[in-house]
Amino acid sequence: MTDHNSRQPTAGHRLILLLSLTCGVAVGNVYFPQAISPLVATGLGVSPGAAASVVTATQFGYAAGIFLLVPLGDRLAPRRLIVTLLTLTGVGLLAASSVRTLLPLAAASVLVGVTTVIAPLAGPLAAGLVPAQRRGVVGGTLLSGSIAGMLLSRTFGGALGDWLGWRAPYALSAALSLTVAALLSRALPATAPPATHRYPALLAEPLRLLRTEPELRRSSLYQAAVFAGFSAVWTGVALLLTGPVYGLSARSAGLLALVNAATMLCTPVAGRIVDRRGPDAVNLVCFAVVGVSAPVLAFGGLGGAGGMAALVVGTLLLDVGMQSGMVANQVRIYGLGAGVRSRLTTAYMTCAYLGGTAGSWLGARAYARFGWSGVCTVVAALTAVALARHLAAGRVHRQDQVRSKRGPLPVTSGRVTGCRPSTDDCSS
Repeated sequence: MTDHNSRQPTAGHRLILLLSLTCGVAVGNVYFPQAISPLVATGLGVSPGAAASVVTATQFGYAAGIFLLVPLGDRLAPRRLIVTLLTLTGVGLLAASSVRTLLPLAAASVLVGVTTVIAPLAGPLAAGLVPAQRRGVVGGTLLSGSIAGMLLSRTFGGALGDWLGWRAPYALSAALSLTVAALLSRALPATAPPATHRYPALLAEPLRLLRTEPELRRSSLYQAAVFAGFSAVWTGVALLLTGPVYGLSARSAGLLALVNAATMLCTPVAGRIVDRRGPDAVNLVCFAVVGVSAPVLAFGGLGGAGGMAALVVGTLLLDVGMQSGMVANQVRIYGLGAGVRSRLTTAYMTCAYLGGTAGSWLGARAYARFGWSGVCTVVAALTAVALARHLAAGRVHRQDQVRSKRGPLPVTSGRVTGCRPSTDDCSS
């Protein structure tokens, strides 16, 4: 996606809201199967473990889609690519709603996961449709849509499934995907793709960018570390709530996640601050917020009303810090180049999801060995790693500023101090 310029229309508020809605619908397609997995098991007459493979298939497809399809955002016209993927998602969801056995449902779920990678494509698209000084608030608005889709799809998917059966959420999601595809086919501007690379070169490009772009590596490390802590907490909190300390049902973790819907209101605010103060300032505050969440969450291990209040406050702080940091990181990487934003997003999102996967593993292992306090220690340690890297980057930046303010080196006897005559221009 090319940058906003005088020949390209600026995205209006309605188009940004439509893209935010689209992100919510697409992300919801990944998460609503988690809420209806028990209903699938009953409806198809399979074990709960077998029905859970549908969730795994969708998430596997989503990860594959990020790697295989998101780089095409730099190669194909964005409107055609996004509308086509949404249409294929709708077809996959319709197929899933009509199957009679588990294997076709799993196959349709892979298709849905692969093609519903709209949110990673919408971010670079929107960044190219607005001036640089609006990218933060626009990124925050799109992220709010994604958060809404993640949270609300679980809640309403489960309620609709209880009322009308497990097929109803698939049918409704198909209708939403196809409707949004029709709206975007008329609303999105016709923009030319910036790259002409062959597909194999596009797939290799994210690795090259990670190797050559320090700011991409820095942003990816930040998000991978904080998202790992986030995943560790949400893996451990389900074990804590259903264990002897609280003795609640598995549904309680979903209700706790719903409390964090307030994060939807925070990310646009974080985006406006990024636009005014820059990504680094917001990252620093986000690390502080996530760091504070660790000791607050630790009090959740005490149980009772006080412990539950600590879990609510701690998870809210963690979620706000993680999501606001994502806005800052995305603005930073989008500034690296207009023609490679989708490939930058591929590298960034892949690192983030690898961090989340590692965090889930660490959270489960820490809880098994050290209990809830071990999970909170994991969050604190991961945040410390990211903060140390951020402070090191700040020192390097300040040193560069000092050197730039010193001006040219002093001249002695007609020669610049430090100049190498064999390679430099040393004339007086």
